Amino acid sequence: MLLFVISFTALVCTAAARPSLSYLENHFMAENESEEVRSAAIKRLLEVFGMEDPPAIHGRKQPPQYMLDLYNTVADVDGVTKDPYLLEGNTVRSFFDKLRSEQVEFRFNLSTVARTEKILTAELHLFKLRPQATLTFNRHHFCQVSVYQLLHTSKNNTQGKKLLSSRLIPVHSTGWEVFTITQAVRSWMIDEGSNLGLHVVVRTLGGSQMDLKLIRFASGRNHHQSKQPMLVLFTDDGRRSTTLESTDPNDSTASSSLPLAPMSGPSSRSARSVDYSEEEGASSPCQRLPLYVDFEEIGWSGWIVSPRGYNAYHCKGSCPFPLGQNMKPTNHATVQSIINALKLIKGIETPCCVPDKLFSINLLYFDDDENVVLKQYNDMVAGSCGCH
Repeated sequence: MLLFVISFTALVCTAAARPSLSYLENHFMAENESEEVRSAAIKRLLEVFGMEDPPAIHGRKQPPQYMLDLYNTVADVDGVTKDPYLLEGNTVRSFFDKLRSEQVEFRFNLSTVARTEKILTAELHLFKLRPQATLTFNRHHFCQVSVYQLLHTSKNNTQGKKLLSSRLIPVHSTGWEVFTITQAVRSWMIDEGSNLGLHVVVRTLGGSQMDLKLIRFASGRNHHQSKQPMLVLFTDDGRRSTTLESTDPNDSTASSSLPLAPMSGPSSRSARSVDYSEEEGASSPCQRLPLYVDFEEIGWSGWIVSPRGYNAYHCKGSCPFPLGQNMKPTNHATVQSIINALKLIKGIETPCCVPDKLFSINLLYFDDDENVVLKQYNDMVAGSCGCH
C-alpha cells in the first residue's frame, strides 16, 4: 500500500515540475517512475530478507512436516517469534536426498548454504518402515544403526568411511529416526569436493550384518516424498540483532499503556484502510498503529509458505511536554522536551515517537533449489512505542 502512495506522489510531483508536457506524456513518465519506485522498493525489501533476487518458483511441493511443525513451534500465526531462544541459530534448512537410490546411501546438495554461515547442528532424518509381516516374529528385538561419512582414501584411490553416529533402534518400531552428522557437513562446507555422501549400516547386537528386508528405511522412488531421507541443517548467518528483544512478544511490558492493535492478518488488513489524518496524528499521543505487510500484494506468495503476511506496526503521534512515564521516554528525550518547552535553544524539536521494542519474525519458504528454509529476521515488528 505504501508503494501506491509513493507512486501517486511521484505522479503529482512530475506533473507540477513539467507543466509544458502533455497529460499523456506526464502520465507515461509517471508510470515509468512508478515502476522504477516499485522495483527499487522490492529490491530493498529483498535485501532486508537477505536475498538478491526472489527464489525461482517451481512446481509447488508440499513442505516437509518437520519444517511445518518447527515453524509452528517458534512462530505465532503471523510469523512473530514466540521466544528468540527456542531456535538454535537463525536459519534452518531441509535437503532431500539427491541419489534417490534403493541402497542405504544418501547425498545432499548443500550449494545454497553460504560459506560464511556458521554450521551449528546437522541431522540426518530417516523414516524407518515397519518390518515385513513374514518377519514379525524375528528373534531380534534391537539393531545397531550406524551412519558413516564416505571418504576418498589415498590407497589405490579406494573409498573409505568414517563413523559419525551410531545407536540402538527397536526392530519393530516405525517412524522418524534422527542421527547427528554435524562433523561431516562442516567438512563438506570446507571442501565441497569431499561430499561423497553418507552410508548407513545395520547390524545385529552380535555385530553381524542384518537383513535389509527386516530393517528398512524409506528411500528411492518407491516411497512418498514425505518419507524421503532428509538432511536438516541449523546455521547462523551472523545477522543477529543488537537490540534487546523480549522473550515474549505478547507480554505486558511490550504493550503496557498502549492500545493493542490486532495481530491477525485479516483484521489487520481491515485496519489498514483506516485513514489517520495528519492533524489526528499530530494531536494524538504517541501510540502503536497497524502496518500490515501482505506478501501476496508484493508478489511473493509463490515461494513463501508461511506467513501470508505480518503486522509490522508503526509508531505515530506527538510527544508533548511534560512527558509522562506512559510515553516511555528516555532521559535524553525528557531533557530535550524540557529544552524545547522552555525555548532555551532555537531549533530544538520535540522528541519523536518511535519503536522502543522490536520483535523478530520467521519466514518459511522455498529456495532456488526447492529446499524448504526457515529463517528468523530480527527487528521486524514494532512491539511498543515511546518518545525518544
